Amino acid sequence: MSESKVLIRMPIELRWRDLDAFNHVNNSNFMTYLEEARIRWFDSLGEPWVTDTIAPLLAAVQMNYKVPIPYPAKIVVELLADRIGTSSVTLGHRIVSDDGATLFADGHVVMVWIDRATGRPTALPEQVKGIAEAA
Repeated sequence: MSESKVLIRMPIELRWRDLDAFNHVNNSNFMTYLEEARIRWFDSLGEPWVTDTIAPLLAAVQMNYKVPIPYPAKIVVELLADRIGTSSVTLGHRIVSDDGATLFADGHVVMVWIDRATGRPTALPEQVKGIAEAA
């Protein structure tokens, strides 16, 4: 994953509500941070990535929790293009401290585009494919 170009770096300032009983960020919030970064990246592409006929679905997630995120903290979510298929893209991710010195989590997600009418995989939108391939 470290060889892939970063598609987006999204800073996040933690909220008190992100914490759990152990006073660090609850593991479920890591997924929310990733989701927000993916949506922001898709929206930055300049063309529709979801329409009345196609939509992306999250097919798989792998999250490696390295170090708890303390509060308060400023973090950055980085997305990387790991693999581009005909109907899917595998996005690597890292959650790091804002200075990049601490890796809190890494892993990847697989997004598959489907035809809404059939529920079957369909071709990646050209803009998603082009940007991911360029990375």
